[in-house]
Amino acid sequence: MKSMTGYAKVQSVFGDKKLNIEIKTLNSKQLDLIVKVPAAYRSHELDIRAMLNRLERGKVECILSEENTDSSAVAFNRDLLATRYHALCQTADELQALSAESRPALFNTLAAMSDIWNSAGDYEISDDQWAIVSADVQRAIDLCDQFRSHEGAVLEVDFHKHVDLIEQKLRLIPALEGERIDTAKERIKRYMADAAIKEVDENRFEQELIYYLEKLDITEEKVRLQKHIDYFRQTMADEPSCGKKLGFVAQEMGREINTTGSKANHAGIQKIVVEMKDELEKIKEQLGNVL
Repeated sequence: MKSMTGYAKVQSVFGDKKLNIEIKTLNSKQLDLIVKVPAAYRSHELDIRAMLNRLERGKVECILSEENTDSSAVAFNRDLLATRYHALCQTADELQALSAESRPALFNTLAAMSDIWNSAGDYEISDDQWAIVSADVQRAIDLCDQFRSHEGAVLEVDFHKHVDLIEQKLRLIPALEGERIDTAKERIKRYMADAAIKEVDENRFEQELIYYLEKLDITEEKVRLQKHIDYFRQTMADEPSCGKKLGFVAQEMGREINTTGSKANHAGIQKIVVEMKDELEKIKEQLGNVL
């Protein structure tokens, strides 16, 4: 089992450049890719997206950010800063939207923009550099996938705990079912006594009692719930990407628990049903994080 929550960070270094590759994943119904790359890597964005498809599902954010390790390779683009500053000041004067005291703050904001301080000259990464980057992107995806597996193992332990508790509570029900028959007999006899019915055909009485108890019978619900519990465990063990299937199984478990509660007609069984519902809700709360 894997979680949809994951994180990984890898660094690539070639020449005077250092590339940070960061991947963050969160839960989502579908695969939702967000890829941010420097201009020099734009031609390979589709390749990166294709590699990220391996993460299957979730909101996936992949950010590539580049740094220069050689300070001499950084150039100050004076003309770009001047053009932007004068254009904004002229527009502000026309609109009377900028005071003289605000101009230094505007200048500082423009000077902090990343494209004012850029590498000397535009460039595109070479095929050899892309081979390094693509390998490191794959490594980041592997690390993110390992993170997801670790988080999934934690979730699996938690699911087993709640499923075991549901099963334990299910096994308490048969001991209380005998009371339902005795209680039903006493209730019917009391109704008959209150109605002053003295002569009763015992055979007919037993037939009516059986008919009444058949409407309250929960044997099928117990059997189906146990099968769903077994299938839930089997799915966790056999399928790494099982979030949607586990959601369907949990829905069926809830259906059988609810039917058991509506048929119970016994305070002790209804209490057990409430406790099983509580454990099932704890499972459902975490299923949205399962891949």
